[in-house]
Amino acid sequence: MKHLLFCIASTAVMVSLSSAFGAGDRRLSVDPSIDSLIGRMTLAEKVSQMMHASPGIPRLGIPAYNWWNECLHGVGRSGDRVTVFPQAIGLAATFDPEALEQTAAMISDEARAIYNAARGTEKEGAQYKGLTFWTPNINIFRDPRWGRGQETYGEDPYLTARMGTAMVRGLQGDDPHYLKSSACAKHYAVHSGPEPERHVFDARVSAYDLWDTYLPAFRSLVREAGVSGVMCAYNRYEGQPCCGSDRLMRQILTYEWGFQGYVTSDCWGVNDFHKFHKTHPDAATASADAVLHGTDLECGNDYAALTEAVKRGLITEEQIDLSLRRLFMIRQRLGQFEPAGAVPYDTIPYSVVSSAAHRAQALQMARKSMVLLRNDGLLPLKSGRVKTVALLGPNADNGTTQLGNYNGIPVENVTLRMALEREPGLRVIYYPATAFTGPLKEGPSIDEVLKAIAPADLVIFAGGISPLLEGEAGDAGNDDIKGFLDGDRSRIELPEIQTEWMKRLRESGKPLVFVNMSGSAVAFPWEAGHADAVIQAWYGGQETGTALADILFGRYNPAGRLPVTFYWSTADLPDFRDYRMEGRTYRYFDGEVLYPFGYGLSYNTYAYSALQIPEQAATGDSVRVSVLVRNRGRYEGDEVVQLYVSRRGTVAGETPLCALAGVQRIRLAPGERRTVSFTLAPEQLGRTDEQGRTIVEPGAVRIWAGGLMPLAAERFGSKHNTIHGQLTLAGEPVRFDYAGRQEETDYPN
Repeated sequence: MKHLLFCIASTAVMVSLSSAFGAGDRRLSVDPSIDSLIGRMTLAEKVSQMMHASPGIPRLGIPAYNWWNECLHGVGRSGDRVTVFPQAIGLAATFDPEALEQTAAMISDEARAIYNAARGTEKEGAQYKGLTFWTPNINIFRDPRWGRGQETYGEDPYLTARMGTAMVRGLQGDDPHYLKSSACAKHYAVHSGPEPERHVFDARVSAYDLWDTYLPAFRSLVREAGVSGVMCAYNRYEGQPCCGSDRLMRQILTYEWGFQGYVTSDCWGVNDFHKFHKTHPDAATASADAVLHGTDLECGNDYAALTEAVKRGLITEEQIDLSLRRLFMIRQRLGQFEPAGAVPYDTIPYSVVSSAAHRAQALQMARKSMVLLRNDGLLPLKSGRVKTVALLGPNADNGTTQLGNYNGIPVENVTLRMALEREPGLRVIYYPATAFTGPLKEGPSIDEVLKAIAPADLVIFAGGISPLLEGEAGDAGNDDIKGFLDGDRSRIELPEIQTEWMKRLRESGKPLVFVNMSGSAVAFPWEAGHADAVIQAWYGGQETGTALADILFGRYNPAGRLPVTFYWSTADLPDFRDYRMEGRTYRYFDGEVLYPFGYGLSYNTYAYSALQIPEQAATGDSVRVSVLVRNRGRYEGDEVVQLYVSRRGTVAGETPLCALAGVQRIRLAPGERRTVSFTLAPEQLGRTDEQGRTIVEPGAVRIWAGGLMPLAAERFGSKHNTIHGQLTLAGEPVRFDYAGRQEETDYPN
């Protein structure tokens, strides 16, 4: 196949593709060769390149390309045997951005290898073989009933921004000229269910909630991480479809943030304009409006109506050229218009796909993600003392569950049953016991199972839910009678039949370990009070079983932390359709919870001391905070050091109860102590005002450091040491604009 470089040369208008690779940010460069190419395209050809399945144009040397690719936690749906890491919510539970960036770099290695192998074959240009990945999902997981929350990094804007930034940097690489792969921040914005209503829903929030909760992660990925793509959401925002929103697309993304990448619609989202939102009369009007708002690419085929829109005067061909230029710049930065071998990433071999190093990283991330929620001294199990284990539950041997959604298929998918059966000298008595929400259609009764497991030294019940029940509308869900509806949940409680089984198992007098697999918070108060140990395992990827066995038998000391609040019951939640943050997440919910955000146990305890905070600082200054952490236990292990700030009660206006402002995951040997330091940016010491800007005002700032958020320290403090101090800010108020830049004008009285 001819490539664009040669095509341009042959027409005597060649401008070297490397001419745009000079000083400065390449995203801000426009290669004249692209304008030359666009100038020789017909309107129909231009429009054909603005839909996700873009056909080749042989006369111009443009290869076919499909923009729709997935890599949420490993290359998804490619048909290759890839490495499958824990689901995104599990990756968030590691509280380890550095490890996530390493993981993302491995995912992009596999993506490049798959792309390289397809190039020049019949698979070139096929869906899920490309380099434009619609990852990460950085929506705030505001309500545990949302089925797609498993794709996010949890409920906290700071953690979401840190993890999302790490994912983008790992995927896109650090070459000054080329993208290793293209990341995409989605779904922009104010998008988190309900899934059945996503095509018609109109999300309305205050400016405070918009800027305090829903937009910070998007701003970080655009302004700091240099994400090359953004996907606008299905729903409306303040009456306008997100892909045609004046405020989100024109004012904020383009004007305030200066975004230079490409924007894609969610799949068939432009069709929603006229079919479901009813804001536009037809496809031509909807398509023209989306493009005029900066939606360069449509996942779908409504953009075919752009030719009609030009004829009707709804949009000009020159305005279409602007979107096409941005799309071609992305393809150019990926090296798609270069001959094979011209881009550094062209040399990544297929042998990296599911390589030993990548499988080892999948195991490490699975271990890091798992959260020990309860342990009455049963764990770790003493190797050799436990001879027989009874393994029960719908997720004990369920490879589908642990792969999550938007997943690839691994070479080997190790379930808990498989891992335990590999333990030397261990006998495993296995029964699935029950389905997720009801009894099995056939199989032994509970009395028969109890009789069969009589020789067991302990019982492990692996339950929870499944990505076949919670997930994206159309991919998951069941009838609402069972608590699931089109991917969402109507109830967050663990299905009753699972608790009924565990109550009977507990009556046997045997120690009980409950392993919960889910992509979201589940309410299980009985298990939290009666099981000897509880492990939250998420959807842990291909090494789920191995990681669990390593934790159970003490080969790995758990240190995962909850990136979402676990509530007592559905009754604790506000109306699902209400997007106000009042009463939601640890930042605004002041009631008692089952397990708090940031919570997780270890086989050790850690002591915090010597918190160092300056007594006073000026508004607008950064502040350095340090704390001494000591491992008081007998095991080597990780500790997740968390830093929280609060201005509640010290300034006027709305503020969170407290907010995560720093996190470091460190490894300590028994008895080892280490000083951990944080630098708080000025805006982290401020508040969001009624217009959505950040203001740093004089007054007191409360600061906590420890292994647990401050509001939960009283109830859960026996296993965690949290210390606090206070800083006084002095001076005139300092204001930051919507892009996060400090304003030079004085703050008005």
